[in-house]
Amino acid sequence: MNVTLYSDGSSRGNPGPGGYGTILEYIDPKGTLHSREYSEGFAETTNNRMELLGVITGLEALTKPCRVEVITDSKYVADAFNQHWVEGWIKKDWRRGKSDEVKNIDLWLRLLKAMNPHQVSFTWVKGHAGHPQNERCDKLATSAADNIVKEI
Repeated sequence: MNVTLYSDGSSRGNPGPGGYGTILEYIDPKGTLHSREYSEGFAETTNNRMELLGVITGLEALTKPCRVEVITDSKYVADAFNQHWVEGWIKKDWRRGKSDEVKNIDLWLRLLKAMNPHQVSFTWVKGHAGHPQNERCDKLATSAADNIVKEI
């Protein structure tokens, strides 16, 4: 099964109130598009945490192994896999360089676990450039940030 996962994160201040927006899309064998949206707001977070949590939420929603293309405007998330940063962080016990600990290790570990049953690829798109699903994810994320649901 091929799934496209669109995701965006937002933070009003960094840290500050934030949210994520995620869309899962699947076209069934009859050609029918199935789409599901997710979003959630948090009182105190960062943009990068919301970018990660959006992808995690989409992957955790899948109930069976899939081929998943993650489309995100987050270089932080896309480059971490496409530039093999995560592999290096793991080899260095989640360190960047000799002493800097990677930020958001809890979410990186959760993302790796969520990816495990799937074949996942990451595609970066420019944000605020008219991509319909990216624009929708941005709206979901910013609305969630403005209507905070829970503390993180």
